[in-house]
Amino acid sequence: MKMAMSTRNRRFATAAFSGLIFFLFATAVKASSKAIEQGYIPTEDGTRLFYVKAGNGAPVVILPLRLFTWHAFEALADQFTLIGYDPRGRGCSDPIPDEAKPNKISLERDVLDVETIRRHFNLQKISLIGYSYTGLMIVLYALDHPETVERLVQLGPVPIKFGTKYPPNLAASDKPGKAKALQRLRELQRKNYPTTNPQKYCEQEWAYTRFGLLGDAANVAKLGSSPCKMPNEWPVNLARHFEFSFVSVQKLDLSKDKIRTVKGPVLTVHGMKDRNAPYGGGREWALTLPNARLLTVKNGAHQSFDEFPEIVIPAVRTFLGGQWPNAAQQITSLEL
Repeated sequence: MKMAMSTRNRRFATAAFSGLIFFLFATAVKASSKAIEQGYIPTEDGTRLFYVKAGNGAPVVILPLRLFTWHAFEALADQFTLIGYDPRGRGCSDPIPDEAKPNKISLERDVLDVETIRRHFNLQKISLIGYSYTGLMIVLYALDHPETVERLVQLGPVPIKFGTKYPPNLAASDKPGKAKALQRLRELQRKNYPTTNPQKYCEQEWAYTRFGLLGDAANVAKLGSSPCKMPNEWPVNLARHFEFSFVSVQKLDLSKDKIRTVKGPVLTVHGMKDRNAPYGGGREWALTLPNARLLTVKNGAHQSFDEFPEIVIPAVRTFLGGQWPNAAQQITSLEL
Protein backbone atom coordinates (compact mmCIF):
# COMPACT_ATOMS: atom_id res chain seq x y z
CA MET A 1 0.00 0.00 0.00
CA LYS A 2 1.43 3.38 -1.01
CA MET A 3 1.31 5.87 1.85
CA ALA A 4 1.27 9.64 1.37
CA MET A 5 4.32 11.46 2.71
CA SER A 6 3.50 13.78 5.59
CA THR A 7 4.06 17.51 5.15
CA ARG A 8 6.81 17.43 7.77
CA ASN A 9 8.61 14.52 6.11
CA ARG A 10 8.23 16.10 2.68
CA ARG A 11 9.83 19.29 3.92
CA PHE A 12 12.65 17.31 5.49
CA ALA A 13 13.20 15.37 2.26
CA THR A 14 13.22 18.57 0.22
CA ALA A 15 15.72 20.18 2.58
CA ALA A 16 17.94 17.09 2.48
CA PHE A 17 17.75 17.01 -1.32
CA SER A 18 18.66 20.71 -1.55
CA GLY A 19 21.55 20.30 0.88
CA LEU A 20 22.96 17.37 -1.08
CA ILE A 21 22.68 19.18 -4.40
CA PHE A 22 24.27 22.32 -2.99
CA PHE A 23 27.16 20.26 -1.58
CA LEU A 24 27.72 18.41 -4.86
CA PHE A 25 27.76 21.60 -6.90
CA ALA A 26 30.00 23.43 -4.40
CA THR A 27 32.44 20.53 -4.51
CA ALA A 28 32.46 20.58 -8.31
CA VAL A 29 33.30 24.28 -8.56
CA LYS A 30 35.69 24.46 -5.60
CA ALA A 31 38.70 23.95 -7.83
CA SER A 32 37.54 26.50 -10.40
CA SER A 33 39.74 29.55 -10.90
CA LYS A 34 36.67 31.76 -11.40
CA ALA A 35 34.76 33.24 -8.47
CA ILE A 36 31.31 31.70 -8.62
CA GLU A 37 28.37 32.76 -6.49
CA GLN A 38 25.68 30.15 -5.97
CA GLY A 39 22.49 29.71 -4.02
CA TYR A 40 18.71 29.53 -4.19
CA ILE A 41 16.17 32.18 -5.18
CA PRO A 42 12.60 31.82 -3.87
CA THR A 43 9.68 32.33 -6.24
CA GLU A 44 6.19 33.61 -5.43
CA ASP A 45 4.81 30.11 -4.86
CA GLY A 46 7.70 29.04 -2.62
CA THR A 47 9.64 26.99 -5.19
CA ARG A 48 13.35 27.75 -4.97
CA LEU A 49 15.49 28.06 -8.10
CA PHE A 50 19.13 27.06 -7.94
CA TYR A 51 21.47 29.60 -9.55
CA VAL A 52 25.14 30.27 -10.21
CA LYS A 53 26.66 33.64 -11.04
CA ALA A 54 30.06 34.57 -12.44
CA GLY A 55 31.74 37.63 -13.97
CA ASN A 56 30.93 41.32 -13.63
CA GLY A 57 30.94 42.71 -17.16
CA ALA A 58 28.12 43.97 -19.34
CA PRO A 59 25.68 42.85 -20.56
CA VAL A 60 24.19 40.60 -17.89
CA VAL A 61 23.35 37.26 -19.53
CA ILE A 62 20.82 34.84 -18.06
CA LEU A 63 20.87 31.13 -18.96
CA PRO A 64 17.57 29.48 -17.92
CA LEU A 65 18.75 25.87 -18.40
CA ARG A 66 22.00 25.95 -16.43
CA LEU A 67 22.39 22.21 -16.01
CA PHE A 68 23.05 21.80 -19.76
CA THR A 69 24.53 25.15 -20.79
CA TRP A 70 26.70 26.48 -17.97
CA HIS A 71 29.81 24.38 -18.62
CA ALA A 72 29.88 25.47 -22.28
CA PHE A 73 29.24 29.19 -21.76
CA GLU A 74 30.98 29.79 -18.43
CA ALA A 75 34.02 30.96 -20.40
CA LEU A 76 32.06 34.10 -21.35
CA ALA A 77 32.24 35.25 -17.71
CA ASP A 78 35.63 36.82 -18.49
CA GLN A 79 33.72 39.46 -20.48
CA PHE A 80 30.09 39.41 -19.34
CA THR A 81 28.09 38.75 -16.17
CA LEU A 82 26.54 35.27 -16.37
CA ILE A 83 23.64 34.03 -14.27
CA GLY A 84 22.63 30.45 -14.88
CA TYR A 85 19.68 28.82 -13.15
CA ASP A 86 17.73 25.61 -13.29
CA PRO A 87 14.03 25.80 -14.12
CA ARG A 88 11.58 24.78 -11.43
CA GLY A 89 11.66 21.05 -10.85
CA ARG A 90 14.81 20.63 -12.94
CA GLY A 91 18.49 20.20 -12.16
CA CYS A 92 19.34 21.45 -8.68
CA SER A 93 16.19 23.50 -8.17
CA ASP A 94 13.55 22.34 -5.70
CA PRO A 95 11.67 19.18 -6.67
CA ILE A 96 7.94 19.68 -7.08
CA PRO A 97 5.56 17.07 -5.62
CA ASP A 98 3.22 15.39 -8.10
CA GLU A 99 0.13 16.90 -6.52
CA ALA A 100 1.55 20.41 -7.03
CA LYS A 101 2.74 19.93 -10.61
CA PRO A 102 -0.50 21.01 -12.37
CA ASN A 103 -0.28 24.43 -10.71
CA LYS A 104 3.48 24.88 -10.53
CA ILE A 105 4.83 23.60 -13.85
CA SER A 106 4.13 25.36 -17.15
CA LEU A 107 5.76 27.52 -19.79
CA GLU A 108 3.99 30.52 -18.28
CA ARG A 109 5.55 29.77 -14.88
CA ASP A 110 8.96 29.59 -16.54
CA VAL A 111 8.42 33.09 -17.96
CA LEU A 112 7.50 34.39 -14.51
CA ASP A 113 10.65 32.80 -13.08
CA VAL A 114 12.88 34.75 -15.48
CA GLU A 115 11.34 37.93 -14.11
CA THR A 116 11.92 36.68 -10.57
CA ILE A 117 15.61 36.20 -11.36
CA ARG A 118 15.88 39.66 -12.91
CA ARG A 119 14.22 41.35 -9.95
CA HIS A 120 16.26 39.39 -7.42
CA PHE A 121 19.47 40.84 -8.85
CA ASN A 122 17.84 44.25 -9.45
CA LEU A 123 18.77 44.23 -13.14
CA GLN A 124 17.52 46.89 -15.53
CA LYS A 125 18.50 45.10 -18.75
CA ILE A 126 19.26 41.47 -19.51
CA SER A 127 20.21 39.26 -22.41
CA LEU A 128 19.04 35.65 -22.49
CA ILE A 129 20.40 32.36 -23.84
CA GLY A 130 17.62 29.80 -24.26
CA TYR A 131 18.30 26.17 -25.16
CA SER A 132 15.69 23.79 -26.61
CA TYR A 133 12.21 24.63 -25.23
CA THR A 134 13.64 27.61 -23.34
CA GLY A 135 14.55 29.03 -26.75
CA LEU A 136 10.80 29.46 -27.17
CA MET A 137 10.32 30.58 -23.58
CA ILE A 138 12.76 33.50 -23.81
CA VAL A 139 10.80 34.89 -26.78
CA LEU A 140 7.65 34.76 -24.64
CA TYR A 141 9.54 36.64 -21.95
CA ALA A 142 10.65 39.28 -24.47
CA LEU A 143 7.03 39.70 -25.55
CA ASP A 144 5.95 40.30 -21.95
CA HIS A 145 8.95 42.44 -20.96
CA PRO A 146 10.31 44.17 -24.08
CA GLU A 147 11.75 47.02 -22.02
CA THR A 148 14.14 44.74 -20.11
CA VAL A 149 15.56 42.62 -22.96
CA GLU A 150 18.70 43.58 -24.88
CA ARG A 151 19.54 40.46 -26.90
CA LEU A 152 18.33 36.88 -27.27
CA VAL A 153 20.25 33.74 -28.21
CA GLN A 154 18.29 30.62 -29.18
CA LEU A 155 20.15 27.29 -29.11
CA GLY A 156 18.36 24.52 -31.02
CA PRO A 157 14.94 26.04 -30.27
CA VAL A 158 11.76 24.00 -30.56
CA PRO A 159 9.45 25.08 -33.40
CA ILE A 160 7.10 28.03 -33.11
CA LYS A 161 4.18 25.64 -33.33
CA PHE A 162 4.43 22.21 -31.71
CA GLY A 163 4.28 19.35 -34.22
CA THR A 164 5.19 21.43 -37.29
CA LYS A 165 6.38 19.19 -40.11
CA TYR A 166 9.35 20.31 -42.18
CA PRO A 167 10.83 18.99 -45.45
CA PRO A 168 13.20 16.00 -45.03
CA ASN A 169 16.29 18.16 -45.61
CA LEU A 170 15.25 20.34 -42.65
CA ALA A 171 14.51 17.54 -40.16
CA ALA A 172 16.95 14.80 -39.16
CA SER A 173 15.32 11.38 -38.86
CA ASP A 174 18.19 8.97 -38.18
CA LYS A 175 18.25 6.98 -34.92
CA PRO A 176 21.69 7.01 -33.29
CA GLY A 177 22.78 4.67 -30.52
CA LYS A 178 23.15 0.91 -30.40
CA ALA A 179 20.06 -1.22 -30.91
CA LYS A 180 21.16 -3.62 -28.18
CA ALA A 181 21.36 -0.74 -25.69
CA LEU A 182 17.82 0.32 -26.56
CA GLN A 183 16.59 -3.25 -26.21
CA ARG A 184 18.24 -3.44 -22.78
CA LEU A 185 16.49 -0.24 -21.67
CA ARG A 186 13.13 -1.64 -22.70
CA GLU A 187 13.79 -4.82 -20.72
CA LEU A 188 14.63 -2.74 -17.64
CA GLN A 189 11.45 -0.73 -18.11
CA ARG A 190 9.36 -3.89 -18.19
CA LYS A 191 10.96 -4.91 -14.89
CA ASN A 192 10.15 -1.51 -13.31
CA TYR A 193 13.87 -0.84 -12.89
CA PRO A 194 13.50 2.95 -13.48
CA THR A 195 11.44 3.10 -10.26
CA THR A 196 13.32 0.61 -8.11
CA ASN A 197 16.80 1.79 -9.16
CA PRO A 198 16.22 5.32 -10.52
CA GLN A 199 19.80 6.61 -10.52
CA LYS A 200 21.34 3.47 -11.99
CA TYR A 201 18.67 3.38 -14.67
CA CYS A 202 19.26 7.07 -15.39
CA GLU A 203 22.93 6.35 -16.05
CA GLN A 204 22.07 3.54 -18.44
CA GLU A 205 19.51 5.63 -20.29
CA TRP A 206 21.94 8.55 -20.53
CA ALA A 207 24.60 6.21 -21.96
CA TYR A 208 22.19 5.58 -24.83
CA THR A 209 20.30 8.86 -25.33
CA ARG A 210 23.36 11.14 -25.23
CA PHE A 211 24.31 10.00 -28.74
CA GLY A 212 21.10 11.58 -30.01
CA LEU A 213 22.34 15.00 -28.92
CA LEU A 214 25.31 14.81 -31.28
CA GLY A 215 25.90 14.90 -34.99
CA ASP A 216 28.92 12.61 -34.70
CA ALA A 217 29.03 9.81 -32.11
CA ALA A 218 32.81 10.24 -31.90
CA ASN A 219 32.21 13.51 -30.04
CA VAL A 220 30.32 11.93 -27.14
CA ALA A 221 33.04 12.77 -24.58
CA LYS A 222 32.40 16.48 -25.22
CA LEU A 223 29.06 16.24 -23.41
CA GLY A 224 30.80 15.73 -20.09
CA SER A 225 29.22 13.94 -17.14
CA SER A 226 25.63 12.73 -16.99
CA PRO A 227 22.89 14.69 -15.20
CA CYS A 228 22.05 11.64 -13.09
CA LYS A 229 23.48 12.96 -9.81
CA MET A 230 20.44 15.25 -9.74
CA PRO A 231 17.26 13.34 -8.76
CA ASN A 232 15.12 15.79 -10.73
CA GLU A 233 16.78 14.42 -13.87
CA TRP A 234 16.08 10.76 -13.17
CA PRO A 235 13.74 9.54 -15.92
CA VAL A 236 11.12 8.44 -13.41
CA ASN A 237 10.89 12.03 -12.14
CA LEU A 238 11.56 13.82 -15.41
CA ALA A 239 8.79 11.99 -17.23
CA ARG A 240 6.23 13.33 -14.77
CA HIS A 241 7.70 16.82 -15.11
CA PHE A 242 7.41 16.73 -18.90
CA GLU A 243 3.80 15.58 -18.68
CA PHE A 244 2.93 19.02 -17.39
CA SER A 245 5.70 21.17 -18.85
CA PHE A 246 5.21 20.17 -22.45
CA VAL A 247 1.43 20.28 -22.31
CA SER A 248 1.80 24.05 -22.16
CA VAL A 249 4.21 23.96 -25.13
CA GLN A 250 1.80 21.82 -27.14
CA LYS A 251 -1.15 24.10 -26.38
CA LEU A 252 0.68 27.32 -27.17
CA ASP A 253 -0.78 29.20 -30.12
CA LEU A 254 1.71 31.98 -30.81
CA SER A 255 0.94 33.98 -33.94
CA LYS A 256 3.73 35.06 -36.24
CA ASP A 257 2.35 38.59 -36.21
CA LYS A 258 2.94 38.69 -32.47
CA ILE A 259 6.44 37.26 -32.83
CA ARG A 260 7.24 40.05 -35.28
CA THR A 261 6.73 42.58 -32.47
CA VAL A 262 10.00 41.40 -30.89
CA LYS A 263 12.31 44.10 -32.22
CA GLY A 264 15.56 43.31 -30.41
CA PRO A 265 18.38 41.35 -32.06
CA VAL A 266 18.12 37.56 -31.92
CA LEU A 267 20.82 35.03 -32.81
CA THR A 268 19.42 31.58 -33.55
CA VAL A 269 21.95 28.74 -33.46
CA HIS A 270 20.84 25.44 -34.92
CA GLY A 271 22.50 22.20 -35.97
CA MET A 272 21.31 20.65 -39.22
CA LYS A 273 21.37 17.17 -37.64
CA ASP A 274 19.17 18.13 -34.69
CA ARG A 275 16.76 15.26 -33.92
CA ASN A 276 15.16 16.83 -30.84
CA ALA A 277 14.15 20.14 -32.41
CA PRO A 278 14.26 20.14 -36.22
CA TYR A 279 16.60 22.51 -38.01
CA GLY A 280 13.61 23.81 -39.95
CA GLY A 281 12.34 25.29 -36.68
CA GLY A 282 15.49 27.37 -36.33
CA ARG A 283 15.12 28.65 -39.88
CA GLU A 284 11.48 29.49 -39.22
CA TRP A 285 12.36 31.48 -36.10
CA ALA A 286 15.06 33.43 -37.94
CA LEU A 287 12.68 34.02 -40.85
CA THR A 288 9.86 35.26 -38.60
CA LEU A 289 11.68 37.39 -36.04
CA PRO A 290 12.28 40.81 -37.65
CA ASN A 291 15.82 41.32 -36.36
CA ALA A 292 17.24 37.80 -36.33
CA ARG A 293 20.02 35.87 -38.01
CA LEU A 294 20.73 32.16 -38.15
CA LEU A 295 24.04 30.49 -37.35
CA THR A 296 23.87 27.07 -39.01
CA VAL A 297 26.08 24.36 -37.56
CA LYS A 298 26.22 21.97 -40.50
CA ASN A 299 27.33 18.84 -38.62
CA GLY A 300 25.83 19.75 -35.26
CA ALA A 301 22.77 18.32 -33.55
CA HIS A 302 20.80 19.45 -30.48
CA GLN A 303 23.83 20.33 -28.37
CA SER A 304 25.97 21.87 -31.07
CA PHE A 305 27.39 24.25 -28.47
CA ASP A 306 29.06 21.26 -26.79
CA GLU A 307 30.00 19.45 -29.97
CA PHE A 308 31.36 22.48 -31.81
CA PRO A 309 32.28 25.06 -29.16
CA GLU A 310 34.90 26.52 -31.49
CA ILE A 311 32.03 27.63 -33.76
CA VAL A 312 29.27 28.47 -31.32
CA ILE A 313 30.99 30.11 -28.35
CA PRO A 314 32.92 32.79 -30.29
CA ALA A 315 29.80 33.57 -32.32
CA VAL A 316 27.71 34.05 -29.18
CA ARG A 317 30.48 36.16 -27.64
CA THR A 318 30.54 38.41 -30.70
CA PHE A 319 26.76 38.74 -30.69
CA LEU A 320 26.47 39.55 -27.00
CA GLY A 321 29.23 42.11 -27.52
CA GLY A 322 27.00 43.99 -29.94
CA GLN A 323 27.95 42.64 -33.38
CA TRP A 324 26.60 39.99 -35.71
CA PRO A 325 28.92 36.98 -36.14
CA ASN A 326 30.26 36.75 -39.69
CA ALA A 327 28.74 33.28 -40.18
CA ALA A 328 25.23 34.35 -39.08
CA GLN A 329 22.90 34.79 -42.05
CA GLN A 330 19.67 36.63 -42.66
CA ILE A 331 17.00 34.10 -43.65
CA THR A 332 14.67 35.02 -46.51
CA SER A 333 13.16 31.58 -47.14
CA LEU A 334 12.37 28.49 -45.12
CA GLU A 335 13.98 26.36 -47.80
CA LEU A 336 17.74 26.06 -48.12
